[in-house]
Amino acid sequence: MMKATTPPFEIPAEMRAVAERSVEQAKLAFNNYMQAAQEAVSTFEERVKASQVGAQGISKKAMNFAERNVITAFEFAQKVVQAKDVQELVRMQAEFVQTQIQVLGEQLKDLGETATRTAMDSVKVSGRNGAA
Repeated sequence: MMKATTPPFEIPAEMRAVAERSVEQAKLAFNNYMQAAQEAVSTFEERVKASQVGAQGISKKAMNFAERNVITAFEFAQKVVQAKDVQELVRMQAEFVQTQIQVLGEQLKDLGETATRTAMDSVKVSGRNGAA
């Protein structure tokens, strides 16, 4: 009996290159975000030793952002696998990068505002403790 064989599915080199660039861009954006978040937390912790609770809150927020960003990247990777053609893949990648840049900007702004508020609260606490 003769089995019907289907030709193996091969991913075109161009599509593979686009997918690889997408992954590299996502990694770069994530690494840049993590570096900025770590620097923000580190700077904050150095300047505001009196506010351990605030520093922990910022660290937790940064880690939550990082976790959400990694989950988003994996969701994107799952969508890429289902792309019907190179044009759809390129469109999806462009949308993903644009969205991630916006999200990372918002997250960094949020971290900065939280760090500023915590530092100001710490200064108020330190001022009251110093006056006592």
